[in-house]
Amino acid sequence: MAKLVSKTYGEALFELAVEEDKVDVFMEEISEIKKVLAQNTDFAKFMNHPKILKEEKIEVLENVFKGRIADELTGFLALIVTKDRYHEIDAILDYFLGEIKSYRGIGIAYVTTASELNSRQQRETEQKLLETTSYKQMEMHYAVDESLIGGMVIRIGDRVVDSSIKTKLNELTRQLLKIQLS
Repeated sequence: MAKLVSKTYGEALFELAVEEDKVDVFMEEISEIKKVLAQNTDFAKFMNHPKILKEEKIEVLENVFKGRIADELTGFLALIVTKDRYHEIDAILDYFLGEIKSYRGIGIAYVTTASELNSRQQRETEQKLLETTSYKQMEMHYAVDESLIGGMVIRIGDRVVDSSIKTKLNELTRQLLKIQLS
């Protein structure tokens, strides 16, 4: 259900941004909103509190954001509060930012390796991904997982390329077990 909510509202916001020709403005302001919300956990507690009236929440929301962000975004945030979806705000905004990046040809890659990559290896990985995908630019996220033993796992969207030694050993183990059982 959470995925459906974030997709529904995120797509609506994306369509509004494209329709109003405010893709850049919305992207910048949504990024700033995410930072503000991450720094102010009490604000989220207030907005999610069941005993506070929606009207009060919307009033606070407008006091905080009106005049600082596009009116469409203030209205969108008020709509989320009205529909009792504020607890999904992070997922909605993340979905929107993902749609904007896709619209602009920016791929988001999550690369996990057994040991940390140096800057040359990171540049080479990014360059290889640009050559093998249709993206114009890559947003790279690197992580280390020593259990991989070697190799790397790359995830872009719902596609995963796993060339880790851990996975290869697991596949070999499964194949050997099949031989024994036959």
